[in-house]
Amino acid sequence: TIASVFGGLVGATILILLAPPLANVALAFGPTEYFWLAIFGLTLISALSVGNTLKGLIGACIGLLLSTIGVAVVGGDVRYTLNTQILLGGIDITSALIGLYCIPVVIDLVASKAPHLSVLEDKRGFRLVEALRISWASKFNMLRSSLIGTVVGILPGAGGSIAGLIAYSEARRSSRHPERFGKGEPNGVIATEASNNATVGGGFIPTLVLGIPGTPPDAIILGALLVQGLKIGPSLFNEQGNVVYTFMFGLLIATVLMLPVGLLLGRYAYKSIVRIPKSLLVPTVAFLTILGSFAIHSNPHDMQMMFVLGVLAWILQRYGFAPSPIVLGLVLGQIAEQGFVQSYMIGNATNALTAMFFGRPISMAIIAFSLLTLFYPLLTSLFSRRR
Repeated sequence: TIASVFGGLVGATILILLAPPLANVALAFGPTEYFWLAIFGLTLISALSVGNTLKGLIGACIGLLLSTIGVAVVGGDVRYTLNTQILLGGIDITSALIGLYCIPVVIDLVASKAPHLSVLEDKRGFRLVEALRISWASKFNMLRSSLIGTVVGILPGAGGSIAGLIAYSEARRSSRHPERFGKGEPNGVIATEASNNATVGGGFIPTLVLGIPGTPPDAIILGALLVQGLKIGPSLFNEQGNVVYTFMFGLLIATVLMLPVGLLLGRYAYKSIVRIPKSLLVPTVAFLTILGSFAIHSNPHDMQMMFVLGVLAWILQRYGFAPSPIVLGLVLGQIAEQGFVQSYMIGNATNALTAMFFGRPISMAIIAFSLLTLFYPLLTSLFSRRR
């Protein structure tokens, strides 16, 4: 909760102070930058694949193949639909996330007799002082993750899930004890919670200045602002600054209120979940997965796809394939394909194909970060062997 509040405050503060200048950064991103940004995201697999990078890369390839199903983003080609209308729209991201992450857990809960959570009775109260001490010791990780979340939030189409993956991998890479991640390491929790809340403030920058909502909640808020008569655009802060800055400070107040509300609800909700018997919890979770995958488009085919991907993920986990690389490949596959095809077409039309991909300053910076991320594990092991 502390990390969430801190990340939200950082994102909201940057939104208030730097919204007009940061809008120029969003404007500078073309299809080439989005392509290289997707490639950069795929290089994070080496950090997400704990213990086996090869299986992580295979999982990412599975995700990339899944992202090509349906009608092509550019060109309209129909691919890998097995001559059925079910797959024409491709695989819905939300249904895939529910299936890949939730269904294997539900199957494991059913397959084992052990209780779903075994927690020692803790009579030490909120332990808020201990949490503050841990947060202060991890202040650089919290600040870095908040900045990552804000920057990712500025990019239209990116969201809290991508920011969380990037911040988590960076926290794990810079940690002195990376083997603890995935086993309850506080730095991993701090990184993801700070980054995904910071995307809220960053996401409002393209929404307010460019009129481009990055996520569905941003689109809803944009519609509400348009109904109130706000003219979205670069002149918004000059002509209607009193309204928009009131809205931004409201975001700050809501973020601060998240601390007491989050502590109280989190504590008592956790207690109740621990005490719920598994025979009641598992059917409830299974029902919510079905309801969640159906409610996005009111399409029963999304439920079927969610179940198929969930069973596939459960089988792959038996052989050491984690779901995160598959999700990363699925999410970034469409972004990479659209950016590549558009850049290729523009480069061919202007007879500057090489310059289109390798001649833009932001692209070169992203390529440098991608190479650093990709070869970081190799360089680390090389230096440790020399020592």
